[in-house]
Amino acid sequence: MKLMKLFATALLVAFSVSSYAQEEVKSTLEQVMENMEPRNIGPAGMSGRVTCIAVHPDRPTTIYAGAASGGLWVSENNGQTWSPIFENEAVASVGAVAIDPKHPDIIYVGTGEGNPRNSQTSGYGLYKSYDGGANWELLGLEETRTIHRIIINPENTDEVFVGATGVAWGEGPRGVFKSIDGGKTWDKSLYIDAKTGAGDLVMDPSNPKKLIAAMWEYRRWPWFFKSGGPSSGLYITHDGGENWKKMTDKEGLPKGDLGRMGLAISPSNPNKVYALIETGKKNGLYASSNGGAKWYKVSEDEQSGNRPFYYADLRVDPQNEDRIYSLWTYVTRSDDGGKSWKTITPYSTVHPDHHAMWIDPVNPSHVIEGNDGGMNISYDYGETWYFVENLPLAQFYHINVDDHLPYNVYGGMQDNGSWMGPAYSLTVDGIRNEEWSELFFGDGFDVVPVPGRTDAVYAQSQEGNVGLVNTNTGYSELIKPVHPEGEKLRFHWNAPIALDPFAPETSLYFGSQYIHKSTDNGKNWTIISPDLTTNDPEKQKQLESGGLTYDVTGAENHTCVIAIAPSPLDQNEIWSGSDDGKLYVTTDGGANWTDLSKKLKGLPEGAWIPQIRASEYEKGTAWVVVNDYRRNNWSAYLYKVEDYGKKVTRLVDDSDVFGPVLSVLQDPVEPNLLWVGGEYGLYVSTNGGGTFHKWDNNMPTVQVMDLAFQKREKDLV
Repeated sequence: MKLMKLFATALLVAFSVSSYAQEEVKSTLEQVMENMEPRNIGPAGMSGRVTCIAVHPDRPTTIYAGAASGGLWVSENNGQTWSPIFENEAVASVGAVAIDPKHPDIIYVGTGEGNPRNSQTSGYGLYKSYDGGANWELLGLEETRTIHRIIINPENTDEVFVGATGVAWGEGPRGVFKSIDGGKTWDKSLYIDAKTGAGDLVMDPSNPKKLIAAMWEYRRWPWFFKSGGPSSGLYITHDGGENWKKMTDKEGLPKGDLGRMGLAISPSNPNKVYALIETGKKNGLYASSNGGAKWYKVSEDEQSGNRPFYYADLRVDPQNEDRIYSLWTYVTRSDDGGKSWKTITPYSTVHPDHHAMWIDPVNPSHVIEGNDGGMNISYDYGETWYFVENLPLAQFYHINVDDHLPYNVYGGMQDNGSWMGPAYSLTVDGIRNEEWSELFFGDGFDVVPVPGRTDAVYAQSQEGNVGLVNTNTGYSELIKPVHPEGEKLRFHWNAPIALDPFAPETSLYFGSQYIHKSTDNGKNWTIISPDLTTNDPEKQKQLESGGLTYDVTGAENHTCVIAIAPSPLDQNEIWSGSDDGKLYVTTDGGANWTDLSKKLKGLPEGAWIPQIRASEYEKGTAWVVVNDYRRNNWSAYLYKVEDYGKKVTRLVDDSDVFGPVLSVLQDPVEPNLLWVGGEYGLYVSTNGGGTFHKWDNNMPTVQVMDLAFQKREKDLV
């Protein structure tokens, strides 16, 4: 596989900390970092979520792919090789991309993906490039956080419309925005309220003054989400967005509250318009034969779509008004205007959960689509597909390493299982896709190699489904804890696991609302704590989640332990953090626990504590990562807790780090070297947390969800 530079799915930085420790303390960041070079190790054979696709209007072999958290990529040879072109901006989540049809070197990128599941990555405004992506200019709209559509008037390309879904985790600016000067200034074209954004936006290809907008009332909380409401609706403008008319049941749309809608106008017959509509009863496909003035129901066939909060996209063949593609768990195609549907992306050949599609206007048999597993290309209307196996877009939740030679890197990926792969290759070819191996199915989370064994790891999927996996045979044994008295356990979507540093070959900890300990590799478990959460019943209604369309997958499980950190210096010292803001420590192996939550000064009650690192230098000391963006608080928080909570210092705020903090690692050789992973990049302190700097020496602006250190080779992963 050709080495892809810069985009970090699993990123290694090799450096000699021991040499640094023996030298005179460096005085500047540049001196410390001068010999550090990151390299991408993949994987690309298992890619990640592609949110949008655009193709050069004159060269269909030049393809742009936007990623949920991995920036914008371009291929100039029909997908054979790719280069990242949006990696040094403030954010890396791409929700929309559009190319100026008259001046194709002008590209617009809307940041923040418009498919707001629990792992959605938010953005920070609209960007524009005048040179094909070499340089970018921020045009504003930062507080929308999620831009799902960009439409350029093909007759006057200074006129640009933006459909902003808006922040998923709260209220804020959203709707349809319009610029008449190429993005220099913006006006609200269609605004309903602070909770209703643009779920879709399309322009009549024969009349750029006519647009149709699907406005969507939506809100996500850490423990619940709601799609749909009275503010949702379908709107049409005939004067370029100056005035909009809401269409209702009087025009043939369904009665009552509506949710998300997917829209499509037929390029070959713009009077034919389709809408996939979420309702309070049964979702359905609606159509109009007079440009949207009147509507009729075509079908309520379940093959036309599901889970509208996550995907509600339609595309129409540019030369055949009756050939429709619906993007959902599958891609289904109708050749009769939506009356019947055929699945063209079965699980056996194409990754599920589809979000993006481009159809060649000249040769509509040529289709490119993007999903949670990457990108696929077809030349026969989707009957067969070619998987693009060199887009390294995997979204890791956690990272771990072993001590093999070469050592392996382990991690679980969003919607793509748990994997292992080598940190480097002993051959001249470098790391190949086939050297990465899938270990466990489902959404992947923490993968922990078992010390003393070369053939065993703990791996897990969502809701605490943890297994002991034989990496040679692939056999896995489910070792998920159960309550001895049958009490229901609350396992988080991303449940925590940690080895006992004093008996790592056999002993480990696992989290529900309790902390469980096993001394026999998970065959038996003992509960060693009380409920370490608020146990708030108002935040335990995930079985009712979804709004107009129920969607219960475990993603909204709440009041759960999500971080466990046993001390490497004292077997009786264990730290615990929860998704509802509870920080605990025990100094007697779990017999008694001390609540330190209120000592985290400046922190809103109930914030998320996703990671704790117990110090390798001092007993009673831990680094505590906290974030609160799931309640629309985008501030940065990192605390150092000393002397078992007698001293607590906030080390990071918004003046140090842009956006939420996700991870932390104190160097195990030089205690003053502290790495902080953020939602929007990697930060470093060389003075124990006194000051921080963004480390951007060939390091892209991407989520740094986790950090690991390989001690033998002194590698940061």
